[in-house]
Amino acid sequence: MVVSKCTASRERLVDAAHPVDGDFLDEQFILDQLIGFGGVVGGLGCFGRCVHDHIVVRTDRSGESTSGDNPQGGSRDQFALAQLQSSPVKALEFSRNEGRYVAAAVASRIRPGSAAKRSPLKVVEGSAPPLPGEGWQRIETILSGICGSDLATVEGRSARYFGPWVSFPFVMGHEVIGRNEKGDRVVIDPVLGHEARGFDPPFKGAAPGDGDDYRHLVCGHIKPGIQIGYCASTGGGWSSEFVAHKSQIRSVPKRLSDEAAVMIEPTAVGVHGALRAKVAPGATVAVIGAGTMGLVTIAALRKYTEAGDIVVGAKYPEQKELAASLGATTVVDPTQLLRAVRRATGSFSIGGDLSGGADVTIDAIGSAATIDQAIGMTKPRGRVVLIGMPGTEKIDLTALWHRETELVGAYTYGTETLADGTTAKTFKLAADLVGSAKLGRLVSQTYPLDRYEDALDHAVNAGRRGAIKICFDLR
Repeated sequence: MVVSKCTASRERLVDAAHPVDGDFLDEQFILDQLIGFGGVVGGLGCFGRCVHDHIVVRTDRSGESTSGDNPQGGSRDQFALAQLQSSPVKALEFSRNEGRYVAAAVASRIRPGSAAKRSPLKVVEGSAPPLPGEGWQRIETILSGICGSDLATVEGRSARYFGPWVSFPFVMGHEVIGRNEKGDRVVIDPVLGHEARGFDPPFKGAAPGDGDDYRHLVCGHIKPGIQIGYCASTGGGWSSEFVAHKSQIRSVPKRLSDEAAVMIEPTAVGVHGALRAKVAPGATVAVIGAGTMGLVTIAALRKYTEAGDIVVGAKYPEQKELAASLGATTVVDPTQLLRAVRRATGSFSIGGDLSGGADVTIDAIGSAATIDQAIGMTKPRGRVVLIGMPGTEKIDLTALWHRETELVGAYTYGTETLADGTTAKTFKLAADLVGSAKLGRLVSQTYPLDRYEDALDHAVNAGRRGAIKICFDLR
């Protein structure tokens, strides 16, 4: 049995297993130097002095304490042999380097897409991460997508909030299709849930993202990390090999191509957001943004809810065409979205907001401007669902208060409750949707790891270059 105990606060976590890295420059000092750039380096919280650590107490069947390198049981000889099976890997590693992080933040403000060459990101070759214990497997990457949250990190836009929830150095890449040790194709549910960290799941059959207490994300026998791709102990999909726990590994249906399968994880986010929206039959839904997240959410709304009109703001021709094909009833330029919702709902325009508005608005961008717009175009006592990852934003919430609007976050996936009261795993719903909606077509181009600067530039500027999803190809 494994008993993992963690005592944590936002200020300090004590780590008996992993020594603290060296001290770093004061965050506020760096922020003060760059105040003219409008706070683009708010994500320097990622480089704070918070000590991530874990206290792991293990007992054998007699109840006596045990020690050793295998926190999940099994003989030490077997565990040592597993470590020797590690092979050299090529990875795109993000390290702790405040100077380069600041340089990337500044570069991204001057020219979006130029941050990668100045960021703390570099190709490295070395040993694969060791297996943390029994139940962990090596995964060889086939394709790994570039997500908006990855771009925020590379471009120096990550929020300080994430500081205590990650560990350095990490290898990004949580949208992954790979092969397990048997050679079978698998996708990864990247959340480092209870079982991956040696804890009992919150309920029988729980998915990694389930539960209502996140302490396990910084505890257990591996370093802190909200998911694979932000944890120093696991590696990530932007590498030839990483490790994942059996609770995270999902088989890929044979009918799906590699390009379709790599879309399962982002599609799961869209499915979760669509179901978090609690769309009533016939309801009007507005969607802000038609990049990857907006498009998969449109598809999920049409398949898994009984939405009526779906009104979408899409900026580029390819986005508009795809939004319509995936189920949007009205697709307009983002500058015309408020007017389109007003017409669809018969509302008045009052001071830049609507008297009524959409029953639900889904924000697939997450900026201060789009959150403000979403509140203003949603009817009083309606719901705004935030799927796009926000940063440190300044927003006037008076309208939220006055209109009694619900603002709901939709970060990840887990076990969903459907309209008929049944439950299903988000990844299963996403895999079905990827197949039925042919979402593999959203993968626009792939790059080898060595061309990461070109790949990240393309991903940042995907819309204006007629692209949707950009991936790294390690086949």
